[in-house]
Amino acid sequence: MDLVLRGARVVDGTGGPSYTADVAVHEGRIAAVGRLSGGRETVDAHGLVLAPGFVDMHAHSDLALLRDPDHSAKAAQGVTLEVLGQDGLSYAPVDDRTLGAVRAAIAGWNGSGDDVDFDWRTVGEYLDRLDRGFGGEGVAVNAAYLVPQGTVRAHVVGWDDRPATAAELDRMRALVADGLAQGAVGMSSGLTYTPGMYASGSELTELCRVVARYGGYYCPHHRSYGRGALAAYTEMVDLTREAGCALHLAHATMNFGENRGRAGELLTLLDAALDAGADITLDSYPYTPGCTTLVALLPSWANAGGPEAVLARLRDDDQAARIRHALENEGADGCHGVPVDWSTIEVSGVADPVYAAHVGTRLDGWDTARRLLIGDRLAPTVLQHVGHEENVRTIMRHRAHTGGSDGILQGAKPHPRAYGTFPHYLGHYVRELGLLSLEECVAHLSGRPAARLRLPDRGLVRVGHRADLVLFDPDTVAAGSTYERPRALPTGIPHVLIGGRFVMRDGRRTQVLAGRSVRRTERGPR
Repeated sequence: MDLVLRGARVVDGTGGPSYTADVAVHEGRIAAVGRLSGGRETVDAHGLVLAPGFVDMHAHSDLALLRDPDHSAKAAQGVTLEVLGQDGLSYAPVDDRTLGAVRAAIAGWNGSGDDVDFDWRTVGEYLDRLDRGFGGEGVAVNAAYLVPQGTVRAHVVGWDDRPATAAELDRMRALVADGLAQGAVGMSSGLTYTPGMYASGSELTELCRVVARYGGYYCPHHRSYGRGALAAYTEMVDLTREAGCALHLAHATMNFGENRGRAGELLTLLDAALDAGADITLDSYPYTPGCTTLVALLPSWANAGGPEAVLARLRDDDQAARIRHALENEGADGCHGVPVDWSTIEVSGVADPVYAAHVGTRLDGWDTARRLLIGDRLAPTVLQHVGHEENVRTIMRHRAHTGGSDGILQGAKPHPRAYGTFPHYLGHYVRELGLLSLEECVAHLSGRPAARLRLPDRGLVRVGHRADLVLFDPDTVAAGSTYERPRALPTGIPHVLIGGRFVMRDGRRTQVLAGRSVRRTERGPR
């Protein structure tokens, strides 16, 4: 055996009882579990939990993996696989025209990309680029990809608020099919982001039929997490039922004042669908604030036409006054139908250092927001303090729940979820609050997401599975990141392995680049 991890408390990802065992690794896979001898190398794991590597079901590391070989933000949490292409906007499939607009639209999520060589255009080429990584050695952690529906719509229809023609719908179906055939695990949408939000339910249903044929899943950021949230969830359940498509609800929660204490209503909706045979999972992060771009809060009509058109409207006093009225009085669809409370909006990042003094401050009104949007060319990111702890706790206990950080790594003061989601589950919600058992929580973070991704050899501590593993101390594991120090690394996670290679050892990031693309196992349509 290449490696034997001795005397660990094995929490195997199934949710079943833990047990003490040695775990042997050979040629990148788990070779034996039990009382073992031998091994070219051994690690004393007494007092540590050995679990499958964690799967971040909602990640925004699309460019971070290509610019940062260290990527301790995720590796140090025990994350061995991230799912990219989220919220309907990412960098494949594109052409030259689409790529430029997408880069501008999500600079707040991923940076401008000026430090990345965009030498791909298709989904398959992007996955190949991850495989090459740095000097042909790969990237820090594994990554799967969702075809982004908003990017597909931008590619075919553009950024205008109008229905797709029959020919355009055919072209979008073909692009989604191509992405799935090239290895994407499903399709995402951002239905409060342009241009994805301009798609009707029938258009989304037709694209979901394609996803279903390839055995993928649909991952929507649905149309509202505030006013009308339950109706928005119901729309997703209904259209995927009609399409025969598996559904995974992104960062599922119920936010804003009107939804305080209403998580149970969401779970009742989901339980009824599950009991009727629907294939539904969801992810959440264990924090109350959300994080997005400031421009995303604007009404959809103000975002039509793409980034340059948005800036033109913001510079026009009459148009800006109309936007302000929609935000403050009507409740813009970009702000989930709820009139904006500026005191809940905290600036977390800007692109231009001229505006750095705003980072960490709450917005004092529309005039400041407008000035930031224009001056920083739509790049500011914000924390939106509109969540409810009781909703967070209720949802994370659901039988279909998985973990996702929604971690935006840009900005001087990012959301601490980017660096702390997984140890925060284990330290705060398992050890301190006892809200979940350790075995159940690990299943939420490993076995269940691997099953959603239909990865037959990941997510469990089982002979023959890939040796993507994490060892942590259940008595000390905790998130180091806070709102004041959002990039502080976690404690109590000494070792992380990907493919049997240490990417974290004794609490330090090694130079190993063991991450590769993880592609859908069935390439052809059913």
